[in-house]
Amino acid sequence: MDELFLIGIGTGNPDHLTGQGIAAIRGADLVLIPRKGTDKADLADLRRDICARVLGKDGGRIAEFDLPVRDDSGDYLSGVGDWHDAIARVWAATVASAHPAPRRVALLVWGDPSLYDSSLRIAARLVPEPRVTVVPGITALQALCAAHRIPLNDLGAPFLVTTGRRLRDGGWPDCADTLAVMLDGGCAFQTLDPAGISIWWGAYLGMAQQMTLSGPLAETGPRILAARAEARARHGWIMDIYLMRRG
Repeated sequence: MDELFLIGIGTGNPDHLTGQGIAAIRGADLVLIPRKGTDKADLADLRRDICARVLGKDGGRIAEFDLPVRDDSGDYLSGVGDWHDAIARVWAATVASAHPAPRRVALLVWGDPSLYDSSLRIAARLVPEPRVTVVPGITALQALCAAHRIPLNDLGAPFLVTTGRRLRDGGWPDCADTLAVMLDGGCAFQTLDPAGISIWWGAYLGMAQQMTLSGPLAETGPRILAARAEARARHGWIMDIYLMRRG
């Protein structure tokens, strides 16, 4: 493998794929598709659909691999590091088993490789390290703001993108009145005093099952909890994000 293309594919809508992304997929000798278990089969199916659209049903070479499971029993950062090492080994083994040997390999990345995605860090673990080309995609944050028809920032004001873990452990940071929260399986907004806070929430953004809720946190938070639990039970998985603004 001489070159690895990390291609942002957006948040579930095949139309999120850019012209640059289409060209990169068509120029690849091999496209890698991760499998995340039966509960998240929809995500692999979406990647297959994108490849079928771009390459045709009989075009291109695709190799699927099972994504290793992260051990979350110990220290968070150490666990993530070990997980990334394991993924890099699986990438390398999957490419090495392909015949003829591919020189240009593409990996379809949910959202965008630059925002709370570890594909770039994993690629840096490959030995030898290939030349990496990043093709940007639409982020969940962009899709959320588009779905709610709101600007990300207040006029002339900063915003902060953070995680549910950081919000739960540290509370609302003092540096911004607008927070975008990702990777929050525990709904950390429940730990906040809801007075004066508005929330805009979205799940399955860009997909057919897209859901959105918005309003004052005191009223909308319980609705989000109920909707999220019902959707997770129905689909077996959920990917969501929310924006909060105070004042």
